[in-house]
Amino acid sequence: MKMHVAVDIGASSGRLVLGEIKNNRLELTEIHRFKNGFIEKQGQCLWNIDQLFTEILTGLAKVRQIGVRECTLSIDTWAVDYALVDVDGNRIGEVVSYRDHRTAQTINKVTATLSAEEIYQKTGIQFLAFNTLYQLYEEDDKRLAKADKILFVPDYLGFLLTGEMRTEVTNASTSQMLNLKTRTFDEELLALAGVKKEQFASFAEPGDFLGKVKPSLIAEYDLPETDVIVAPTHDTAAAVAGTPGEGTDWAYLSSGTWSLLGIESYEPISDQPAFEANYTNEWGVYGSYRFLKNIMGMWLVQEVARLLDGVYSFPELAELAEKEPAFQFFFPPLDERFLNPDNMITEIQAYCLETGQAVPETPGQVIRAIYDNLAICYTLQLRELMQLTGKKLSALYIVGGGANVALLNQLTASLSGLRVFAGPTEATAIGNLVVQLISSGELNDLSEARQLIRESFPIATYQPSGENFAEILAKYQTICEENGGFKHVN
Repeated sequence: MKMHVAVDIGASSGRLVLGEIKNNRLELTEIHRFKNGFIEKQGQCLWNIDQLFTEILTGLAKVRQIGVRECTLSIDTWAVDYALVDVDGNRIGEVVSYRDHRTAQTINKVTATLSAEEIYQKTGIQFLAFNTLYQLYEEDDKRLAKADKILFVPDYLGFLLTGEMRTEVTNASTSQMLNLKTRTFDEELLALAGVKKEQFASFAEPGDFLGKVKPSLIAEYDLPETDVIVAPTHDTAAAVAGTPGEGTDWAYLSSGTWSLLGIESYEPISDQPAFEANYTNEWGVYGSYRFLKNIMGMWLVQEVARLLDGVYSFPELAELAEKEPAFQFFFPPLDERFLNPDNMITEIQAYCLETGQAVPETPGQVIRAIYDNLAICYTLQLRELMQLTGKKLSALYIVGGGANVALLNQLTASLSGLRVFAGPTEATAIGNLVVQLISSGELNDLSEARQLIRESFPIATYQPSGENFAEILAKYQTICEENGGFKHVN
């Protein structure tokens, strides 16, 4: 039986995780961990994509060093960003980060030609300023003219490993350029972006075989013989595949740098209410859709921790927050001003000051404000989700790093009135791995995979407190939606 390796790269870190089924449980071993983050160069936010590839090779070499001679491997990363590749397979320039400001006003430019309603009807994808459609619209014309292929980041990394080019569908769907009806790139949207269908490689589905790692890389870095399997390459798609939901009355919250809140559906929902609520229909594994909303998530906490120069760990910040009174400060995590401010702490303080509130001063008060307002935001979005889908939800499964924050989990359960199941934290890597296990025939389907996950990892349960938080929710809505007002991240 081959071993399986998940390459899971997020916006702030990456890891290689070894997975195997032993004694009817999925066992994980972290082999290699590394930092990630965009760099600013000549006024642009860029990814160090070459370093990421080096880290994959370093991790895979460590897999060989522990005695693994053969394995499968799949890669997942964040979505929407891409590399331009010329006819000889060489990258054209750097890979720009979605947090770059070049697309700040692009939605308005594009929708002046084709209305937002028409774009949503075509794609079912929410309007976010960094969607690939808008990045390509602002791309340098000379670079685009030289590009033989446009490869999303995980597809590009897979190409470097194997020499094979494919376009994986869960990631491609986030581009806002795939048509829900034709299930291919929409010609009108491609024309708006200034690109051609031929500049994208053929589609691949999660579980497809991509290719073998190049013999030259195996020899140079002493790697195991590796079959590369196409993962759900968008990390959210992988996280949802790795969510241990049971039945049909549950929602998920993939809680990392972003909070992705939604349900798994087998039909897209692209009607007018979904458009007005800016919900998205990203493609998921095995013919599913991820009907979800993007919410600013642990990015808020990560930025505060960075500004505090690492004086406090994330658990220590949570402990400080727990000592502070609840619901003293209100701000909308959905506001675009918190997407990438120069200083997250002063931005939160400025919002409170502008709306006539007291201002959080200490690290504990700032983090408490973040957790309180995230829980409120989750609650309001869960209510909206039930209205849009007609589903009566009874449970919320929180996966990812945010599942470790007991304070936020309990706040969410109490405010929403739903049972909250927290864990596993490594759902993205797990989802990546179970697709490999299904592809290899070790698991039959996703239902069996989720049962295996429930039996393999600790999952904490949080019950609603029974308190009535109507006054708190009303105060939030008054300050953030009526009095203060805010612009959604789009």
